[in-house]
Amino acid sequence: MSRSFDKAYFGRRYMLSASHRLHSDALTAEQNKAAYGRCNNPHGHGHNYVLEVLVAGQVDPETGMVANLVDLDSAVRSRVLDRFDHTNLNLDPLFVNRVPTTENLCRTVFELLDGSVAPARLEHVRVEETENNFFEYSGEPV
Repeated sequence: MSRSFDKAYFGRRYMLSASHRLHSDALTAEQNKAAYGRCNNPHGHGHNYVLEVLVAGQVDPETGMVANLVDLDSAVRSRVLDRFDHTNLNLDPLFVNRVPTTENLCRTVFELLDGSVAPARLEHVRVEETENNFFEYSGEPV
């Protein structure tokens, strides 16, 4: 039995390679080293990020889909991958006043994609930085 308020989810993974240096101009050299350790290396370092995008909505009765895969891929490619893949995140205008931590990358990706997959709604973005570290952002206040 189908109810009109049913919600389904659709998730997709993407790959993104980028470099960054974790450094805050608001901190001293010693504070930066204490906060970021080796990630404060003046030459930066890179990651092969795995980006997961999860959208939610009602299943369209005509298409049987929450969101069109082609539309989602296009939004992620044009708004995120074309912008960040194989770049130094520190040089992007969105990170001029924001340390390019993976937390902030996750938040930035969410902000860039939010509203781009209508009628579905962006639920959250997850970024795997390493096999041990991952970050999620849903746009909801803590």
